[in-house]
Amino acid sequence: MKRLVLAGAGHAHALVLRQLAQAPLAGVEVVVVSPEPLAPYSGMVPGWLAGLYSFDDIVIDMPPLARAAGALWRQTALQAIDPACRQLQLADGTVLDYDVLSLNVGSTLRPPAAQHAWMLPLRPLSLLRQRLDQLLDLAARDSGLGSVTAVGGGAAGFEALLALLQRLRRLQPGRRIQGRLVTRSQALFPGLSSAARRAAHRALAQAGVVVQFDTGWSDTIDQGSDVVLWATGAQAHDWQIDPARRGALAVDADGFVRIDAQLRSVSHPQVFAVGDCASWAGRSLPKAGVHAVRMGPALGQNLRVALGAPGASIDHRPQRHFLALLATGDGRAIASRGPFGAEGAWAWRWKDRIDRRFLAQFRGGMP
Repeated sequence: MKRLVLAGAGHAHALVLRQLAQAPLAGVEVVVVSPEPLAPYSGMVPGWLAGLYSFDDIVIDMPPLARAAGALWRQTALQAIDPACRQLQLADGTVLDYDVLSLNVGSTLRPPAAQHAWMLPLRPLSLLRQRLDQLLDLAARDSGLGSVTAVGGGAAGFEALLALLQRLRRLQPGRRIQGRLVTRSQALFPGLSSAARRAAHRALAQAGVVVQFDTGWSDTIDQGSDVVLWATGAQAHDWQIDPARRGALAVDADGFVRIDAQLRSVSHPQVFAVGDCASWAGRSLPKAGVHAVRMGPALGQNLRVALGAPGASIDHRPQRHFLALLATGDGRAIASRGPFGAEGAWAWRWKDRIDRRFLAQFRGGMP
């Protein structure tokens, strides 16, 4: 019997498990490895930060999904990979052999050690949830939080800052809570339409957020902030950047697994990688959940072919223009696709329907 290991509980793996529940693979043992049983859907995280969703509203419960697919669930983390021997070293001390491995482990952040501010890194989401609960408990007891700074000028920092400001201001209606966004860039969202960028600046201005360009982390920012949202660029996990822990698996300069158009490692065709942990050949893809979702169907088909199922492998073709919906924390959103951009409560309702529909396929009567 062959063994397929799905390492990570990302969006693409949720789609693969749904495919397997609908069309099982004979003669294949499937093992799912992840340190957390609840996998948050990244598109709904800003709404959760704003208090518009509960945590249960935004997660995929992976163990039942694995059972529906006939897969074994292993709640532990990946520590190292030996692609030559086709083995994984897991955090629980065990070694797991595989015939085919798929990596959908996301990315991480390594924030500095803040001395004055309450630090909330946006990754991993399990840590963000723990820290947010603690912060909200402090705010509910009137802790005197007066300022929130987001470090990072991408969509994650923008959405998280506006969401958290809305949440804290509701908890402390009599207190003036200042907002600040700090970025090393010279502009916000260069990949979005000009109309969407203008809408983003208006949303920040309406929320009283001061934007500082060409600015990085410093002691001044630490000392001048009560809360810091660390939302800089995604980083590879420790095992990916350590040659002793990844073996000869090919990675790019930042440690992300290099893959081809069929989502396979360029050095080890028995290893697939998708989502934030992967580095797409030819051009850089934003570390956004939409790309992992789009990779899901191709990954499912190509894993089947790699395991000996009939059919042909297919190439994944990333969209150059995709719909971006940025939540502003107040029941509104900004929509952007190609040269077009608009904003309003209708965009939030649209985003909410899309996100709920995505999660609904993993619940209730699945498959």
